[in-house]
This record gives sequence, C-alpha cells and structure tokens, in this order.
Amino acid sequence: MSRASSQYALLVLAFALLPLSAKAQELPPRAIRIIVPSPPGATSDISARLIGQKLSESLRQPVVVENQGGASGAIGMGMLRRAAPDGTTLGVVIALAQTIDRIQNKKASFDITKDFTPITAIANNPAGLVVNSRITAASLTAFVDLVRKHPREISYASGGIGTAHHLYKGVAPALNDVLGGHVPAAIVSLTTALPHIQSGELHLLTVFDTKRYAKLPDVPTIAEEVPGFVPGRTWIGLLGPPNLPAAITARLHDEVVRILTSADVQQVLGDNGLDTIANSPSDFAAMIQEDAKIWDAAAASAGLLGQ
Repeated sequence: MSRASSQYALLVLAFALLPLSAKAQELPPRAIRIIVPSPPGATSDISARLIGQKLSESLRQPVVVENQGGASGAIGMGMLRRAAPDGTTLGVVIALAQTIDRIQNKKASFDITKDFTPITAIANNPAGLVVNSRITAASLTAFVDLVRKHPREISYASGGIGTAHHLYKGVAPALNDVLGGHVPAAIVSLTTALPHIQSGELHLLTVFDTKRYAKLPDVPTIAEEVPGFVPGRTWIGLLGPPNLPAAITARLHDEVVRILTSADVQQVLGDNGLDTIANSPSDFAAMIQEDAKIWDAAAASAGLLGQ
C-alpha cells in the first residue's frame, strides 16, 4: 500500500471512530438522575417520570427521578446548579421557580436565567380563573362588573403565596373551597380544575396565557380580554447544570423532543391537561428570560419581594 493510500485509510478510520468516541464522552455510562424541586404528584413530577422512563429505554441507561422540594424548591435547584456538567444530572422545573425562591427566601438562591443550561420546554400548564355554579357571570367582563357592584363581598381562593395563583392553603384546598361554595372564585391550575369544568361544577372565565387552552378552545385568554396585558407563562422545562457542553445539550434535546412528540407521550400529557412545547434550547432560553422578568415584576408590584 502506498504512503498516500495508508494516510487515506487512517483518515477514514479516524472519522469512522469519531462518532463512537463523541457519544462515549457525551453521556457517561452510569445512571442519570432527574431532580424535581417539588413533591411527588405535581405536574412537573409526572412529566419527569414520563420522560425518565422513555429516556432510560432510548439511552439504555438507568434514569432515576429525585423529588427535592425543600426550601420552596431551592434545595433541588441548588443540587442541579452544583452538579457536574456531564449529562447525568438534569432538572425538571417550573417557570416560577426563581420568583417563588425570591419570595420565600430572604436571599435569592439562584438565577434561573444564568445558572443553568436550557435544554427544552416540556409543556405548558396554564392557570385560569374559575367560578362555581352559584356565580351567574359567564365571562370575565361580567365577573368584574359583579365584583364592582358588590365591593368587598366577593373573595377568591388561590394556590399559595409565591405560586402563579398566589398563596392559599394549597391548590386542592382552594379548589375544594370553590366547589363547596365557601368562596366564589379561584385562580388554579387548569390541569387540576379541568374535570370539574367539564362536568359543569365550575365555569372557566379566562385562561392566564398568551394562547387559548387546547382542551377548552372556546375560552378567551386574559391577553384577549385585557388588551396590552402580557401574562407570565406557567411552563414546565428541562434544564441541565451550568456549562453543559453543546454536544451533550444537543444530544439530550434531540432525545427528549423525540420523546415528547411521540404519540403515546402526547396522549399522556394531553390527558393531564398539558400542552406540549418541545422547543429548541435557544427558544427555551428566551422563554426563561422573558417569563422570569414578568413573574418577578408581578411579585414586586404585589409587594411580595423584599427590598
């Protein structure tokens, strides 16, 4: 074999081996953990376990979901921020993670716009204003008129201070109080309220989002009802530790988006009232920046953030 032929053969061999080497570097052959900074049973937990199962099958590696909900999620977010950027530690978080942390803790524990690597937004979990069957108002405008006619007489329940729905005793108690007639209205997660809306026990007046809720497309958004108002979105997203290499980010993004857009996962997410997003890392980064500003500004205007 000539010298030129030998060099060509070595070059071909090098290119043939490169993908194998890159893959070995991208994801170390050990268990992957997905940190969820909330208790079991939340929509973020459901999403994490669904993705984890499918990711384990596609990567042929164990995937373990860890619920770390202490300190209003700051413990779990801190664990993710300190993790090695090798693709074996991920986090499924909510849009309000930073705002909740700033409200509940005297000093901010993290900066969601800088301290993590965006991979993809998983799904949207919008909130809505619901009223019980005793309220005759059939629209947001009618409800506002009713409140104005009866000042200080109409109260509402919410899911908690520092949540998208502001503090009550939890989402379930808030919903139960509306269903029981103890309070006439509530701002709650639509994934929780959906069965009661569909049964007629509750009436949905508006959706707090920039687009209509797929399960109830006839109900207008708050952006439609109040021109110029831009609500913060309540997405669930997948983050990596800071400085996650681009190759690992791309690999995980492609795997997770493939999972999210599969028919069976779409069905499960839809059954839980979630609208799949599955966007690019750059688009998700832009969402994080935009919504963090909106939610922080809302909390500040309500006097919930310390000076």
